[in-house]
Parts: sequence; structure tokens; C-alpha cells
Amino acid sequence: MTIVHNLQQLLNSINTGEPILVYFSGENCSVCKVLKPKIEEEVSKRFPKFKLFEVKTDLDKEITSHFTVFSIPTTLIFFDSKEFKRVGRNMSVALFIEELKRPYNLMCEE
Repeated sequence: MTIVHNLQQLLNSINTGEPILVYFSGENCSVCKVLKPKIEEEVSKRFPKFKLFEVKTDLDKEITSHFTVFSIPTTLIFFDSKEFKRVGRNMSVALFIEELKRPYNLMCEE
């Protein structure tokens, strides 16, 4: 995952229309640290066209407030420059991956 510190940089990436995952986490969040590698591994393996970004909420408050993230971890999925899915706090990685299969195949088919 690429750590982002600039709101405009992240918005520019989202506006490309490519599939984007933005993972909001915090330095003192143990759940964030455990969940991040699982999400990163599964998404990279199953959905190679996704660009993965991480925002540290405690360091980048402007980005966090722009996307109205109130709890961590929060994962945002963008397809075609639009927010498609938002998953916060407690999540099943297997269910999350399953929910991404169909839209990913529709939006990213060659």
C-alpha cells in the first residue's frame, strides 16, 4: 500500500477511473495493523488492477475529514471515480473479497 499524505494526490488517483482501495488506519490501532496485511494480500492476489492507498488518520486529518471517516479501520472502494463501498471497523476479509468479485469483473474486464 502506498501511504498518502496529500489530499489532491489521492483525489487525482481516484479520478483516473481505475479501481482504488483506500485504507484508513491509525498508529495506535491494533486491529488496523492486523487487518492491513490480510486485505493487502487478498486484494493484490485476486484483483491486480486495484491501486492500494493507506491514510494514517492521526497524521492526515484533512484527508480523513474529506472522506468523513469517523472510525478506524475504514476501507473505501472506488470504481469509475465513484465510491462504491465503505466498510468500517469489524469486517470479514473473505466476505469483503466476495463482495468485490462481481463489480471488479464488470468494471475491469478486458
